[in-house]
Amino acid sequence: MKGLFKYVYFLLGLFTIGACSSERNTWTSKAYHNATAHYNGYYYAKEEVRKVENTLWESLIDDYNRILRLYPELDTALAKSYDKEIQEAIKMASIAIQRHPNSKWVDDCYILVAKARLYSMDWGNAVQTLKWVNSKSKDPDARHKAIIQLVRTFTEHQEFNNAQAAIDFVEKEELTKTNRKNLLIEKAYFYQEQEDYDRMVRNLTEVAPMLKKKDKPGRIYFIIGQVYQKLGFEAEAFNFYKKCIATNPEYEVDFYARLYLAQVTEISRSKSVNAARKSFRKLLKDNKNKEFKDKIFYEMGVFELKQKNLDEAIANFNKSIREGTNRRIDGEAYLRLGEIYYDTLRKYELSQAYYDSAITSLPTDYEGYAEIKARQEILDEFVKNLNTIKWQDSLLVLAGLDSITIRTKIDSAFQAKKALADAKEGKKKRRRSNRIDITSNANSVFDTGGDDGNEETTDWYFGNLSAMSLGQSEFKRIWGNIPLEDNWRRSLRSTANQPANQNAADAPAEAQAVAAEEAAAPVDPVAAEYERIDKQIPRTEEQKKAALKQIEDAYYNLGDIYYFKLLEKDNAVITYNKLLDRFPETEYEPEILYKLYLFFKETDAAKSEVYASRLKAEHPNSTFTKILLNPDFLKESSQAVERQKTLYKKAYEEFEAEAYDSSLQTIEEAYAIGENSFTPSLDLLKILIAGETEDINKYQYLLTEFINAHNDDELGAYAKKLLETSQNFQKNQELNKGIQYIRSLEEPHYFLIVYKTEENMSLAASTALSKFNEDNFKDLKLKTSNLVLNDMYTLTLVADLPGITTALDYIKTFNEKLSTLTEFRNHKFHNFVITKDNFDIFYRTKGLDEYLKFFEKNYPAEIQ
Repeated sequence: MKGLFKYVYFLLGLFTIGACSSERNTWTSKAYHNATAHYNGYYYAKEEVRKVENTLWESLIDDYNRILRLYPELDTALAKSYDKEIQEAIKMASIAIQRHPNSKWVDDCYILVAKARLYSMDWGNAVQTLKWVNSKSKDPDARHKAIIQLVRTFTEHQEFNNAQAAIDFVEKEELTKTNRKNLLIEKAYFYQEQEDYDRMVRNLTEVAPMLKKKDKPGRIYFIIGQVYQKLGFEAEAFNFYKKCIATNPEYEVDFYARLYLAQVTEISRSKSVNAARKSFRKLLKDNKNKEFKDKIFYEMGVFELKQKNLDEAIANFNKSIREGTNRRIDGEAYLRLGEIYYDTLRKYELSQAYYDSAITSLPTDYEGYAEIKARQEILDEFVKNLNTIKWQDSLLVLAGLDSITIRTKIDSAFQAKKALADAKEGKKKRRRSNRIDITSNANSVFDTGGDDGNEETTDWYFGNLSAMSLGQSEFKRIWGNIPLEDNWRRSLRSTANQPANQNAADAPAEAQAVAAEEAAAPVDPVAAEYERIDKQIPRTEEQKKAALKQIEDAYYNLGDIYYFKLLEKDNAVITYNKLLDRFPETEYEPEILYKLYLFFKETDAAKSEVYASRLKAEHPNSTFTKILLNPDFLKESSQAVERQKTLYKKAYEEFEAEAYDSSLQTIEEAYAIGENSFTPSLDLLKILIAGETEDINKYQYLLTEFINAHNDDELGAYAKKLLETSQNFQKNQELNKGIQYIRSLEEPHYFLIVYKTEENMSLAASTALSKFNEDNFKDLKLKTSNLVLNDMYTLTLVADLPGITTALDYIKTFNEKLSTLTEFRNHKFHNFVITKDNFDIFYRTKGLDEYLKFFEKNYPAEIQ
């Protein structure tokens, strides 16, 4: 018996020795090499690749607010973490290929090498390896596997044309069931990467019956449900969410499947609605879903929005924001709220605030982010102009109130706010408020009403408890629940709460300085608010004009935003008409009349004709009138500009050659073509000729008039430089010759008070002189203004005194009543009258001492 065993062992040894040769083609050699290649090199290489795939799946953070990925995203940083496994897989597969070249596992080893190179993002070698298998392999199944893997590789590298070519090729082949399944999944991924969800879901639906447990069917069913829901096929989505739940997937997938299942439930009866709501409530009660509460409330909001229950939808979206810490879900809730207030309720101020929060919360790769950002910017612009109107109107109202009245209103408002805070403090439970505070202006302590195109109101902010409550919520959102007390700022509180043994010198120097300053002089909030507002109140005529100009521009901008960006035609018409009614001399009138003519042209011919008639009658030379009369005006004007440019070139060459008469004649020829956008260039050239042929004062006057007409364009800026150069030249000449004032006094005068700027009496002087004029020279309707003379002096000017007699009477009366004008007490200043021509010389040369000597010499002694 022992001899038999020895004989068997001897035969097995001969078999093994004979089978080890890779050159043999016997059945024993094939069996040996197939077994060894499979269970040594191929097996261990596949295990290393599996480790890499596990790492990729573990690194994937699913975003259930978007369609889940079929495969984890490849990343160069992550690839470095599994480089050891990649190299080991390539090594083991390569050994199997080299030692067992006739094995049937060689093709599979090459495919594993290609897959390892794909995961290491070595695209070129991965592609070449797969192409080699396709061209050299004699096994159709292996070639098909290689091409299917090639589809994945091209897709990951964003080479979609090559991927499509590979798909087209392999689809013509007869595939095994496994290869067919893998191809459908790769095609679905190919379409997902291109966001072609229709083709993606068709391939996934086709592959669904072929899936096995190792393919994670629950996840794929969930993805199919997501895509169908996105495409609007909610009945199909419902079926696949149910299939997903039936596979007992991992908990997070199961939760979201149940959540979305409630979303896509077919709602045909109130019973179904209640069942869906009950499903949401059940999810909320489950303690395992505690971390998902924000998402549940968000989906409840979406559900109620579909049922057109806006109040419930808004409430649920706000609960979603309160309950969670997921910025993306917060961002989507803010976005939904913004859309409700924008698209449905047309409350653009509220919408703007929610869109602002959405933009700060959503990632930049969020679907449609660019469109969301664009709408947010439109709303920002809208609210900015709306707040400009409210704020400037409020300041104009305050300009008519005395300081005591303003202080009283601010004080009563703060007392009301404190009483409201004390009342809320008495409640045992408080709910953290995440509602966005919508105030009319971040800088305003009062509200003069909204202007949304529909209504106007005027309410003092501190008299409006609702507005104050919103303001208090916003304060708490930023600063926390800080009691009403002095030195409430956090930096100071943190300093105050330091341990007693901590050295105060350890605190930052800036914090110490602030703490010391506020400890020495506690801030009175009423006084601080009064001081802040008082600085902005327009009191002089120039300041009021500036405020009104801001309101005028804001109305114009609002009208354009309503019509062109918000597509609110009716509100645009209302806003434009408000502008025309409030500012009948507005520079925007021709353009607005033309727009209103176009608005009503198709819908109300009679009203359209009214605006057209006004435009033609009131602005016959306007560009908009010309367009109204001749629709081809702009085209013809463009041609006219080109002809004028040619003549301008000729005129300028004549100007440089000092042929001024010929240059003027050419300019007149250009004028004859008609007025257009190039005409100001001709005007300026004509002024340059005047500078060479006329008196310097005439030249400077023409430049000044041109600057006034073109203050905001490039030609105006150039004219300013010309004027400045001319004035400096004239000033230098006058300094060389000595300042020469004009002795002709029989012309209109100004009355001037000149004082050192450090006296800080501009406001007091202009106020006192305005009252003096009203009391003593009311019929003359004199104007008062302040001007900076130079670095040392400022002046207050009264214009226009009709002649020398009135001027002498004015200064005499002023000197007689000076002792009663308390605003001028304890101030040093010079006062005198001066003709307009002499004022131009005085202001240009800054020759105060020279004019005082001239005044003393040429005016009666009793007024000096």
